[in-house]
Amino acid sequence: MPRGDKSKYTGKQKRQADHIEEGYEERGVSKEEAEKRAWATVNKMSGGGKKSGSGRGKTENKAPAKKGGKKGGKATAAKKGSTKKKTTKKGTAKKSATKKSRTKKK
Repeated sequence: MPRGDKSKYTGKQKRQADHIEEGYEERGVSKEEAEKRAWATVNKMSGGGKKSGSGRGKTENKAPAKKGGKKGGKATAAKKGSTKKKTTKKGTAKKSATKKSRTKKK
């Protein structure tokens, strides 16, 4: 089997890699680099291609995919033009204004 052959991967692993690859491409990573990163993530999660046989099933480690999602979230949040809710200042200002108006009416 040549290096990089994907025949031993399950359909689920292939779908995961495609989905992860799309996410990287949306963030501006080149097609080739996105594919490399996607398969590296799938390998880290599942330990490589699945081998046939009884008793070979192991739980998947989802931490690598979770980590990538958090990193992407931070990167997009830091971009110019992102909208963050600023409710803390507005909320306190409204409360103080209503208190003042109530005291004046009495």
